[in-house]
Amino acid sequence: MANVTRYNAKDTTIIVDGVYITGLGESMITYSKEEAVSEVIVGACGDVIKSEINNDIYTLTLAIQPTSPQLAHLISLKDRKDPFPVWVINKDMGITLGGAQGCINELPEIALGATAEDIEITFTILDGVLKAE
Repeated sequence: MANVTRYNAKDTTIIVDGVYITGLGESMITYSKEEAVSEVIVGACGDVIKSEINNDIYTLTLAIQPTSPQLAHLISLKDRKDPFPVWVINKDMGITLGGAQGCINELPEIALGATAEDIEITFTILDGVLKAE
């Protein structure tokens, strides 16, 4: 018998600088680590060294609709000098990602035309976390 599981995008909570984000775009969230977790090298005689990479920087991209009530708040964060918390939580999946020290390094691209297009805001998470329970 097939194992059927459940996923609902509405079960995902996004909190940026203490503000709950609504009006999410189609792809919602992408999250990736800047570097690998480890690097393996093999010596001439076959000895292996696994070097742990201690870079905790992640990139989190948040896609929102241009009608999101929090768009102005998110755009205002581009001028912040100090890092701010960015968290994404999906309790059903047991996933928490983000960190307490996020910042915006690039301005989002905004396209206004015949149809509404998602706006992608990219955060650099300096103390990135990825937990699955």
